[in-house]
Amino acid sequence: MQDKKKPSGNQDVLRRLSLTLLIVLGIIFLFHLFSLKLNVKTLSYSDFYRLLEENPQNRIIQQAKKIDNLIEGEFSLRGVKTIGEGYLRYFKVYIPEEDKELIPLLRKNIESFEIEPPRTIWTNILYSLPTLLLLAFLWFSFYKGSQVGSRVWNFGRARVQVIEKGKTPKVTFKDVAGIDEAKEELKEIIEFLKDPKKFQRLGGRIPKGVLLVGPPGCGKTLLAKAVAGEAEVPFFSISGSDFVELFVGVGASRVRDLFDQAKKTARLGGRGTIVFIDEIDAVGRLRFAGIGGGHDEREQTLNQLLVEMDGFQSETGIIVMAATNRPDVLDPALLRPGRFDRHIVIYPPDIKGREEILKVHTRKIKLAKEVDLSKIARQTPGFSGADLENLCNEAALLAARLNKDAVGQEELNAAIERVIMGPEKKSRIISLQEKRLTAYHEAGHALLSLLIPEVNPMTKVSIIPRGMAGGYTFAPPREDRHYRSKKELLGDIAMALGGRVAEEIIFSDITTGATKDLEEVTRLARQMVCDYGMSVRLGQRTLGRSQGPIFLGKDLVEEKDYSEETARLIDEEIKNIIDECYLRAKDLLVKNKDKLSKLAEALLEKEVLDVEETKRIIGLLEPKKEDLQKTQDLENNHPQDIANNGPNQTQNQN
Repeated sequence: MQDKKKPSGNQDVLRRLSLTLLIVLGIIFLFHLFSLKLNVKTLSYSDFYRLLEENPQNRIIQQAKKIDNLIEGEFSLRGVKTIGEGYLRYFKVYIPEEDKELIPLLRKNIESFEIEPPRTIWTNILYSLPTLLLLAFLWFSFYKGSQVGSRVWNFGRARVQVIEKGKTPKVTFKDVAGIDEAKEELKEIIEFLKDPKKFQRLGGRIPKGVLLVGPPGCGKTLLAKAVAGEAEVPFFSISGSDFVELFVGVGASRVRDLFDQAKKTARLGGRGTIVFIDEIDAVGRLRFAGIGGGHDEREQTLNQLLVEMDGFQSETGIIVMAATNRPDVLDPALLRPGRFDRHIVIYPPDIKGREEILKVHTRKIKLAKEVDLSKIARQTPGFSGADLENLCNEAALLAARLNKDAVGQEELNAAIERVIMGPEKKSRIISLQEKRLTAYHEAGHALLSLLIPEVNPMTKVSIIPRGMAGGYTFAPPREDRHYRSKKELLGDIAMALGGRVAEEIIFSDITTGATKDLEEVTRLARQMVCDYGMSVRLGQRTLGRSQGPIFLGKDLVEEKDYSEETARLIDEEIKNIIDECYLRAKDLLVKNKDKLSKLAEALLEKEVLDVEETKRIIGLLEPKKEDLQKTQDLENNHPQDIANNGPNQTQNQN
């Protein structure tokens, strides 16, 4: 037999309040009804007729009103004393339907006399409408309080999602990969949730709060769910923005309600409870410091959160977990020991972590036998867990679109490019001149990536538009790197300028196609001068202090801590670095102009080239035996044609 859902405390209060109001209104309505009847004297027709005839002399009846076969009226003060027994002020009398003498007599003997049309059923309903609406509202609140009506009364309650054992799909550490260090940090939390008394018997105290910090998509929320799944305890999940409302005090009320629910659940279950606040920076921002104005509602909510976190006792078994990618804006009072004791930083996974994440996300995807996930992991440095999940999904969709039975390596490689740069735009109409310009531009990037030893070699070059780019050269890092040398940065700048240099060499002109390249070049050069101390003239120092989000990569405010003369030197050094790299790129491409032309012509023909084809075209890789055999057969069959056409073709390329 299915148990009925018990009403919550707020619903109980609502029903009691509605019932009380209903009883009070009923008493008022009955009192009004009986008071009307008790205050009215019913006259017989003969007595009323006699009083009506004597009214000009006695002035007993002050006014009267005829409604159908009923006359209602009011006594004068003299009439109240004589006929109304001293307290009955009103009277009523029923009259026969046909009495032709009565109306003239009423008009003659009563100064104030009215005739109203008879009341219909609709008139009665109209008079009773306010009372009926009020009763309907009370009934609706009383019987439907658990549904729509409760939303009005539950405005101050926390909009929390409760995940309990057996009611939702279980998430464990097996579903989380690539963040082994973070999982190790949380094992102690799980042991405490399973057996709190083990730690309390020795006087130890488990951390009251755990703050998960990291860039978007790295698995903070998933890790919190996995902790709840491993510990098998109730999991209260709420977003930081759910606390903030227009009305002051609502957020604080929701914080109190959230912790009340968590405490009650922990007491009833005898085990721990997790309260997870996602995007806590929405409510935990630094309180008003005298700049930009305050926010009373958010600050009251934060104050209540601070009190609740440092107010409840550890034996209740409540652990607060929170996630944010903006730790720089959180209030220091929220981060201190006793509230968030542990700060766990989650970075994007390394190559081994990415391979493990790919294995997790491809469990339900049918992969071809030749798929090598380690190769995909090597091509995706900097990808977060969410990026890798999206990559696997895009590969599966692409394979399904091509009516394949399994997802192959080709679909996974294509999904990488789709995630990074967007879908291909093969339907875009491009003029022959623009296509040729794009081919030489991308050929310049690709050739320099193979000629400069410090940069990452290209793995694919294409002139098919993808996303916002007219073409692209894909050169992923060969391995995960945490440090960059000066030679590597200078090589990256030279490679990024390869497209602009190729345009100048071939067309003796430059175009707007290098806009993004120039932005990247300027950014790298400025970082070398201002952040990395790689300028000889300015020395080993940093210039300017940036204040902005740690994990979002954008500087909101940059404090200028140098003079105008230093600013001029910074501009000169940035220009010198870019100019030197430009000359280096130009020197390499001029010396290898024939290879640049061959590569560009091959791109015009095939549109997409991988690294092996590119190296073979420019002579950095031995040609395959099949290609040598084809070339030999062609020379044997048409030696004269090849001799005649060779110079002309070279001349056209130049």
